[in-house]
Parts: sequence; C-alpha cells; structure tokens
Amino acid sequence: MTEYSWHIPDPVTQPEFYRDVPVKRLIAWIVDTILILLICLAILPFTAFTGLLFFPALLLFVGFGYRVATIARGSATWGMRLVAIEFRTLDGRRFDLTLAFLHTLGLTISFALPFLQVISVVLMLTTARAQGLTDHVLGTVALNRRATN
Repeated sequence: MTEYSWHIPDPVTQPEFYRDVPVKRLIAWIVDTILILLICLAILPFTAFTGLLFFPALLLFVGFGYRVATIARGSATWGMRLVAIEFRTLDGRRFDLTLAFLHTLGLTISFALPFLQVISVVLMLTTARAQGLTDHVLGTVALNRRATN
C-alpha cells in the first residue's frame, strides 16, 4: 500500500473514479479548445484585426491564461466540469494557482514536443489511475467528480 492510498481513491477498489477519464479528458480538451478559439475571435475586433498577424500566439497566451485561471479556481477547466472530472493531488487536495500553472505549463510543453504528448496519451490509456505524463511528474490525477446532492 502506498502512502497515497488513504488520500485518493484506489483504482482497484474504487474503479468508478477512473472510469472513462481518458475519453472525458479528450472531450474536455475539445470543448476548452473551442472556447479558447471563441474568446480569441472575440478579441480580434479589439486589436483592429491586427491580431490575425499573431493569431497563433494569441491562442497560446489566451489558452494558457484560461487553463490556469479555471483550474486554479475549481481544479477543473469548464470543459472538465462539463464532463464531470477534476484534478486532485495524490494527497487529495484541489489545485492551487501554482499547481494549475505548472500543470498547464506541462500540457503546453507536451503539445510543443509531440513525442511527449504521445507518451502522455499512452500513459493515460495504460496506467491504473489514467495519469498523463504531466500528472506523473507533478503527482496529480484526474478523477470523476463525486456526486453531490
């Protein structure tokens, strides 16, 4: 038994917390990407459309800010909330601003270096807690949220 087994659900005895998490993370990522794109399109008129010249950078910075802010506020992005998953540390805590920043930085680096993203996807599909590469490095996990009344 690991030191974390008393803090987050065990994937053997409570598999429902990890069920479909990789698929839900993909759906959440798609939803978040669409939201980020819409935010960037809304920003364009305020730049007198010169934002088209640096649109990829605009997407990068707005996306980074969106992810850090939403994860720091509720331990999940809006897309993650839609599919009912959230991030937790291995000791069960929600993300704070620092951890949200580091997790988003890890995601950004993984997308910048595709071989890291491939490793991350393989880890999500093959590990008991469906953790990606950044999750393994930071000691975090994405879980299905508990039902609340």
